[in-house]
Amino acid sequence: MRLIAGLGNPGPRYAGTRHNAGFLVVEAWARRHGATFRPGRNGPEARVGRCRVLEPDGFMNRSGAAIQAVATRNGIGIDEIVVVHDDLDLPLGRMRVRTGGGAGGQKGVRDVIDRLGADFVRLKVGIGRPPARWTTEHWVLSRFRDDEQELLDAVVETAADALEAVVQDGPEAAANRFNGIDLLAPDPTSETRREGDATTGDAAAADADSDRPSEASEE
Repeated sequence: MRLIAGLGNPGPRYAGTRHNAGFLVVEAWARRHGATFRPGRNGPEARVGRCRVLEPDGFMNRSGAAIQAVATRNGIGIDEIVVVHDDLDLPLGRMRVRTGGGAGGQKGVRDVIDRLGADFVRLKVGIGRPPARWTTEHWVLSRFRDDEQELLDAVVETAADALEAVVQDGPEAAANRFNGIDLLAPDPTSETRREGDATTGDAAAADADSDRPSEASEE
């Protein structure tokens, strides 16, 4: 892999929001390697070995323009690109590595597909569906709650592990290792395991594999 792009919205107004999960993961992965983001022509960039790590400088629904520019300028093929992004169809605590497929309503991914085609690797980071009476736009642009912080920290670190596996071992091996993980699942040895928890992961995985349209922020 030669280009890793985390999707999000730029600027302090959007820092730490659910839609910026892609930024959180690529920043954590770069830190592990002692890499520092610096201003680039198409957004902040860091270098980890031969990999360019990019945070596109446009808003979410224009993410593809920056990724296309960096890929074209550096002769990077679509099969050498990993896009890390939030996913409404996965609950917080789940993630999924996948190559190809549709956008699933994620407008940043849609813009990448429209500009480059679909055959890039995706690392989807679950943020869950909005609660009752919340619009999707307000949900994805909201910040994680204080009571979600411990889980979020675990998600970001595990997703960084998954990204490392994609780079080192390839997307198929990474998918086999990480697609079944549920960081919110109770300990199966616990006597207090709630009825129905055993099926939650399978249902979420089925949702994530579908490419049914879902709303996403225009930002």
